[in-house]
Amino acid sequence: MKLPILNIPETDIRLREHEGQLQVWDPLRRKFLVLTPEEHVRQCFTGWMRESMGYPASLMANEVGIRVNGTRKRCDTVVFTRDRQPLIIVEYKAPNVTITQDVFEQVVRYNMALRARYLVVSNGMHHYCCAMDYESNSYHFIPRLPSYREIAMPLGEN
Repeated sequence: MKLPILNIPETDIRLREHEGQLQVWDPLRRKFLVLTPEEHVRQCFTGWMRESMGYPASLMANEVGIRVNGTRKRCDTVVFTRDRQPLIIVEYKAPNVTITQDVFEQVVRYNMALRARYLVVSNGMHHYCCAMDYESNSYHFIPRLPSYREIAMPLGEN
């Protein structure tokens, strides 16, 4: 399988073939997973977050279970503050999936349960990040994903 080149700085991902399937190591879940296009985006994006953006792996989790309107859902990646409050939710799509308003609304629905400060959607080619404003019950898009140092500051300091 030829992996597509993504619009993310290169990161090392560990691959293996097992029982005829190409698998990728997920360091956050500490296990090998089938390498799907979406999983490729997740591993490259979380690698970039850790290696280049300073996000501590100890404060990141993949496939976080939540309840939204009584239904079980899974957030692709959640980054937490040091006091374990949700800070950012990332939703991934395969590179060939267009990011639409419906895709973005999916992460907004997940955020009803978590109340993170930032929401990100990426298909590996295009990345959209927004900051939540809970006082006005709105959000606004920001031009780039902030580093962990920028994003982890208490409210009002960034």
